[in-house]
Amino acid sequence: MSLFALSDTHLSLSTDKPMDIFGSRWQQHDKRISEAWTETVGDGDTVVIAGDISWAMSMDDALTDLAYLDRLPGRKLIGRGNHDYWWGTVNKMKKFFVEQHGLSTLEFLYNNAFEVGEFIVCGSRGWWGGEGLCPSGVDYGKIVAREALRVGLSLDAGERLRAAAHERGEERELLVFLHFPPAFRDYRCEEIISVLRQHGVKRCFYGHIHNSYDTPPAFGEGGIEYSITSADYLKFRPLLIEKCAAAPEKSIFPPCEGEIR
Repeated sequence: MSLFALSDTHLSLSTDKPMDIFGSRWQQHDKRISEAWTETVGDGDTVVIAGDISWAMSMDDALTDLAYLDRLPGRKLIGRGNHDYWWGTVNKMKKFFVEQHGLSTLEFLYNNAFEVGEFIVCGSRGWWGGEGLCPSGVDYGKIVAREALRVGLSLDAGERLRAAAHERGEERELLVFLHFPPAFRDYRCEEIISVLRQHGVKRCFYGHIHNSYDTPPAFGEGGIEYSITSADYLKFRPLLIEKCAAAPEKSIFPPCEGEIR
């Protein structure tokens, strides 16, 4: 039973939203995801998909894309990204996708946590870009506080799962999967990083970044290792999450050449 991650699938099987306008790497990317996934992931494995799953605007429209993921091997833990406009409450999504349409391999990562082998999977959307990138009239401080709270709620749930495992004589590592990177190049979301540190998180995985192929696969800062899981960066092959290794204390990014969406 292995744990993998692959974010930013950007599926549009029921809508006309070709991703190859963003570069040749995206050509037939749904086929590339399917081929790489079936070569890598087994039925007993789990894949965390941290947001930007589908371009759909409603759950009805997203059904084709989520059914595509459901047919792939393994269990999927799905988080929300900034383009997942179809996202509803967890209860509504469970009722629609799982109960009504039988997408039984999908679960939703939102204010909760999941035990997967030796890991506890926590996560949320996070936030990105600082006050200057907020839409007009949007209170940046309020949004960041809300997103940091959600990360904290997920980690609180993870702490309870870890404590239960400890009582059984088993140790678990808390992992955090966010859509937005809390640290990237010169950007830091200190509110979310503070929550990660309060809970002793050593590894955080993020997506959202595209066409930035000179980005290091992982970098360390302040005792936390940050790893990118964007599908195009990974060439659409799910990333295997292995046992914890010591994170580098500091890693310097090369000059920014890519795009952030």
